[in-house]
Amino acid sequence: MFRCLVVVCFALSLPAQQGGAGKLEAEMARVARIAGGKVGAAVIHIESGRTALLHADDHYPMASSYKVPIAVKLLDRVDAGEERLERMVELQPSDLHPGSGTISALFNKPGVSLSVRNLLELMLLISDNSATDVLLRLAGGPEAVTARMRAMGLPGIEVSRPTALMIADWVGARSPGPESEWSPEAFRTAFQAVSEADRKAAAARYPDDPRDSARPLDMARLLVRIHKRELHKAETAELLLDILRRCQTGEARLKGILPDGTVVAHKTGSVGSTTNDVGIVTLPSGAGHMAVAVFVKASEAPTARRERAIAEIARAAHDFFLFQ
Repeated sequence: MFRCLVVVCFALSLPAQQGGAGKLEAEMARVARIAGGKVGAAVIHIESGRTALLHADDHYPMASSYKVPIAVKLLDRVDAGEERLERMVELQPSDLHPGSGTISALFNKPGVSLSVRNLLELMLLISDNSATDVLLRLAGGPEAVTARMRAMGLPGIEVSRPTALMIADWVGARSPGPESEWSPEAFRTAFQAVSEADRKAAAARYPDDPRDSARPLDMARLLVRIHKRELHKAETAELLLDILRRCQTGEARLKGILPDGTVVAHKTGSVGSTTNDVGIVTLPSGAGHMAVAVFVKASEAPTARRERAIAEIARAAHDFFLFQ
């Protein structure tokens, strides 16, 4: 209770100039120091358009949060009749990729088929990397996703590689041959061949790699358009939001210290020194919604501290827009 009273007083004390955004941005900068490294954040109150920014025009690795723009482009193709959510996709051994998720662990034999909708849910609910790379291919590849972002006026969102190659580059490993020859064992062999020095050097380069990166402001703008259901047919738009609301990762990030029961449609991302969460927060009492994108890069702090910084930024913005 004490913490809530403090936050309420902070929000109510903000001056009216610029909607108090300057004070909110100062609070975001203060709590961002918890994370170590560099933090970028953008918060947009969707109904009023008021914005609070922190290093929001710099580039940050998206990690798995890049699965949101992939989903947007894939669903474009569904709406255009070029893809069907019900279509069954037979998974090949080369589709089993390293990283988060369950497909590689559970379906390691040929002959398994999943629908496009199944794959979409696996990508966004549990951040399955194998499902993601299949859907990236069905969406037309990285170039098609990036082109879609640019067509929407979001040049700060760049999708460049499948997750398998993103992880390989972070590790410092070479790609294990043509994509048709990829397998979990091929990636393990490639990863094991990397020296400790090369691994550390690759990890140090990763935070500033322009590939698969985003500016927080552009990511928040994408979330605004997703919330407003401007990008897809009504049923398709609601499907995307429904899946994002059920995301099972990152409970300690955007949702971490928001009031119990707060609805958050979001997607996390994590690779090495990078910890992210991007999403749409529903405010109580008819106060509207916030699009929030928080990225942490080049941090040597424990993951729990990075997540706490994300949670503190989300709570400060939540209380500010609720009481302002």
